Amino acid sequence: MIDYSFSYADLEFFLCVMVRILTFVYAAPFFGMNNTPNRVKIGLGFFLAVLVYPTLLPHEALVYNTVLGYATIILKEAATGLLIGLSANICTMIVAFAGRLVDMEIGLTMMTEMDPTTKESTTVTGLIYQYTVMLILLVSGLYQFLIKALVDTFTLIPVNGAVFSSDKLLLAMIAFVGDYIVIGFRISLPVFITITVLNVTLGVLAKVAPQVNMFSVGIQVKMLAGLSMLYLTIGLLPNVANFIMEEMKTTVNAFIGGMM
Repeated sequence: MIDYSFSYADLEFFLCVMVRILTFVYAAPFFGMNNTPNRVKIGLGFFLAVLVYPTLLPHEALVYNTVLGYATIILKEAATGLLIGLSANICTMIVAFAGRLVDMEIGLTMMTEMDPTTKESTTVTGLIYQYTVMLILLVSGLYQFLIKALVDTFTLIPVNGAVFSSDKLLLAMIAFVGDYIVIGFRISLPVFITITVLNVTLGVLAKVAPQVNMFSVGIQVKMLAGLSMLYLTIGLLPNVANFIMEEMKTTVNAFIGGMM
């Protein structure tokens, strides 16, 4: 006969597991987009918790004395899941940053539109880069890596076992900001070099032929050259996705190390 008994201790442990997974789903890329219905996020988090919970058995009973003590445990689990999801999500901002650099060079900075996934105004090239790279990451199985990383955290960071090291988390964030600027600039480097060479050429022509209005000519030429370079370098986006994937793995591991 199958025993379906479920004690209060098991319920308390399951709620902690579910809270960590729900906060991760809320902050992680793909799962936590603003255009994803909240009922879908809650349902996904609940069913993931149902699948993960049996793998954590048997477990030690949670030690607390008051309701405030259990609330503290819940808050620790929520912070753990939120930091893990946030560490993955911030890596997707790199392509949007690169797109803003490109649009600034070719003169499309004023052309912005609303991104339905973030509910923020973003540039055209940044939106194209972000959606293309995210699609490549989705097809390459990034969601599997994120779910596997979340499940592995229950082994590395047991329930009520998170120890938040401010120094390690700060160093992880500083390292990410450095990689954020470097990778974003490398993505926009072909357009940046092209526009820089074009600006030097226009400056020389302005001195040679001052009667020609290089300002009005330069706006059109820079836009044409920038769009042409975007067309020629569109095939490099899979390599960009590899950069983002590796950076995401590094950042997630660094943030998890800061909570162990």
